[in-house]
Order: sequence, then C-alpha cells, then structure tokens
Amino acid sequence: MIKTCIIGASGYTGAELAAIVNQHPNFELSGLFVSSNSADAGKALGDIHPKFFGKINLSLEPIDESKLSVLAAEFDLIFLATPHEASHKWMAELTGRKAVVMDLSGAFRIKDKQVFADYYGFEHTAADLLTQAVYGLADWHQEQISIADLVAVPGCYPTASLTALKPLQQQQLIDPAHLPVINATSGVSGAGRKASLTSSFTEVSLQAYGVLGHRHQPEIADYLGAPVIFTPHLGNFKRGILATICVKTPAGTTQTQIDAAYQTAYKNSSIVRLRNSWPKIDDVTHTPYCDLFWKLDEKTGYLIVSSAIDNLLKGAASQAMQCANLRFGFESHIGLVN
Repeated sequence: MIKTCIIGASGYTGAELAAIVNQHPNFELSGLFVSSNSADAGKALGDIHPKFFGKINLSLEPIDESKLSVLAAEFDLIFLATPHEASHKWMAELTGRKAVVMDLSGAFRIKDKQVFADYYGFEHTAADLLTQAVYGLADWHQEQISIADLVAVPGCYPTASLTALKPLQQQQLIDPAHLPVINATSGVSGAGRKASLTSSFTEVSLQAYGVLGHRHQPEIADYLGAPVIFTPHLGNFKRGILATICVKTPAGTTQTQIDAAYQTAYKNSSIVRLRNSWPKIDDVTHTPYCDLFWKLDEKTGYLIVSSAIDNLLKGAASQAMQCANLRFGFESHIGLVN
C-alpha cells in the first residue's frame, strides 16, 4: 500500500482527494492536514463535509511547518491542496526525500519566473524545483509523470482547454495567424471554500472576470505551445466547467481530419470521452471525465470545440489521482467518486 497524506484537506479539492484515496485499492489514506491556524483543525472531515460522514474517520491535524521534512520521510505520497504561496514556501522541505509530491497549486506550473511573478504576484525563488517539476496533464504527459517526484497538477481551466486544443495543435490544424479564443465558465466551487462576496451564491449571476489577465492564460499558452485568448466566466452553479473554443483551421481542412485528430489522440483514453452531441456540465459533474464535441464549418474554416469537466475532479482531485496512478503503476484505477 502507498502511504498517503493530504495537506489542505479541508477545502473542496482536498476533501474530494480524501474520498478518492480512501476508496483506492492501492493507496492508504494515513494523514489529513490543515494549516496551523485553521478553524477546522481537530475536526473530523465528515463534520465539515457531511457527504463523507462515517466514510472517512481521520481528523484534520494542524501542520507543523518545522516538521515538513519528517512528513516527507514518513509518507510515500503527499498531495498538496494548498495556496500557491504555501506550496512554494514548503516544497524544498517536502522534496528530495521519500515522498512523491503532487502539487495542486499553481506554484510550479509556469516555468518562466518573470511570467510567474507577473501573474501570481510574488517572486519564484525555487528555480531548481521549478525545472524539476513535471506538468501533470495526465492524458498527455504519461511518460514524464511516471518517473516524476514532483508533479504540478494543471489548473481546471487549462485542463479543459488543453484537452480540447492539443490534438489540433499536434496535427497542425490551428491556423497560426489566428489565436484560438477560449470562453469558459466555472461553478462557484472554483473560487474555493472560503466565504467571499464575489463568489457568494446569491451574488453570482453570469459574468466574465480576469479578462486579458487571468493566470491560467500563460499556463494554457505554455503547454499548447501557442498564444491564446482566454476569458473565464463565473456561473451561478456549484461545480463544473464548460469551455467553448473557437479555432481557425488552415485552408482546406475537413471534418474528417478534425475527427481523426481527436480519435488518434484519445483512442486509448478511458477519461476523455469523444461525444456525438454537445456536452453539458451535468454530464460530467462528480465524474473524472472530460467530454469533447466539435463542429467544423468547412466554408469558413472555423471550428467550435466544446469541453466539459468537473472542476474539482478532472480539474483537480481526480487528475491528481491519475498522475499518482501513473507514477506508481496503477493506471487502470481512475478513481470514480461515489
């Protein structure tokens, strides 16, 4: 059994991770940690997230920052469901020891330190670890993930967007003279569990935010290998992401070529589902799947691709488990949450 702990276990993503690990046949959930000043410290996970009541009996322990290296020597696998600043600060103590680290924050995704500082608002001082970190887009980077000791699990918007765009980029089916335009809408759980007026359910309607400046834009561009226009939206629903992407294809591109690009890319995937109709968020919530559908206007060369995921699962927790499965050789168990 792979001895596993989760740091940041009281949040939405951390709780989903705890449930997935707890029901995995090859991983042992052995520790749940929260920040030392968290109001949740000492409470049972099921008291904070009642859907897990009676299923997970571990209590949330306050993390002792002076003993991070002890944790790294004790556990085989550590999931970090922590703020970017905490992952950045703690990573030097958590790596280079026994534990493999799956970091769900954005601290080690963007390789350019200046771009990182511009979008995250603080200087990245762990250059060696930034170089070492493998990007955990699990349906594309299997080989690198399988030997990595530090995995930077992608953001939820980049997961939905890159899963839709990378087959096209791989087959040179994106006209380089026209940037892909990504409009994506997330449920309010994407803003985290902490109360905020901007994400309060009674305040949210449907609105764009982070326009031409969201930190996921450079992440998408970096791992696509091409610039994009990305506009996130916040919707009045709990969970899920729907991305609608407009792509200009090269002259003469056919629907058959587009179909073949997706079928080739995902023929061996149990997670990416190539649909025969436009997906909706309800199709993927509480699942690890990414659902794709597309349509090409051969007259104009414009392609519309729709990508739907659960932001807390495929956009975070279940993709982190995909990465862990790859790293420890358990590819077949995808971690459905019941």
